[in-house]
Amino acid sequence: MPTVRVGDINIYYEIHGDGEPLLLINGYGQYSGHWAALIRHLSREHRLIIFDNRGTGRSDKPEIRYSIKMMAADARGLIDALGIDRAHVFGISMGGMIAQEFALNYPERVISLILGCTECGGKNAVPQTKEAKEFLFGAEMAKLSAAERARLAPPMLWNQGFIDKHPEAVEFYVETTLKFPTPPHSYACQARAIWSHDTYDRLPQIKAPTLVIAGDADRIIPVGNSKILASRIPGAELVMLKNSGHGFFGDAARESITTILDFLKRHPIKEKASE
Repeated sequence: MPTVRVGDINIYYEIHGDGEPLLLINGYGQYSGHWAALIRHLSREHRLIIFDNRGTGRSDKPEIRYSIKMMAADARGLIDALGIDRAHVFGISMGGMIAQEFALNYPERVISLILGCTECGGKNAVPQTKEAKEFLFGAEMAKLSAAERARLAPPMLWNQGFIDKHPEAVEFYVETTLKFPTPPHSYACQARAIWSHDTYDRLPQIKAPTLVIAGDADRIIPVGNSKILASRIPGAELVMLKNSGHGFFGDAARESITTILDFLKRHPIKEKASE
């Protein structure tokens, strides 16, 4: 298994394809296996670096206090270990929070930034619904088995039409989740990191070309949060995917992949290198 030592943990990673480096940062309780739907498409044109955040997959899972800034430092340490000076950075949900901190703390390492279905956090964020809070952080959810929790996720991630048409996607999601299930203490550690996340006042400091993308039917992070991000980051582009949920690269796969690849093509590494 490819792992590297970064700070206090061993991080599991994979590299797919060739081209300009694209670092993918996953969300709450998710690990590298959950990127499967995107790897085939994005790796045709980019060198993908996918990894397991601390607490998930095959990376270490210390029972300590996590922060979003800490996980951004993990990501930076990973590309350091791989000898990558600069990369496109794409984070979704909690991974989008990590990507914000990455861009703010290591601006010289970012070619371009993609923020998917995420938020700035703090008092300026559009609050989640009670349903979303219960799904992510509720005490009853914490009592469920990994299989039970995985079965409840697809309706929160995708629109019902996609679920009805693609039952195999649901089964693949459950199978992937159960291959390396996230333990309860890791959910708790990552949850505390999410609750303390707040970049609102610092977002105007982001200088990298930025794409903000989300499904307009997101049941986990209200889409108003994407509008806030796009309004606060200078020059940011905003794309809202119609009738798509939090897992937009599932139920809006074609449109989201096209949008992401187009954005990356318009912001190649040579553009920044010539400045």
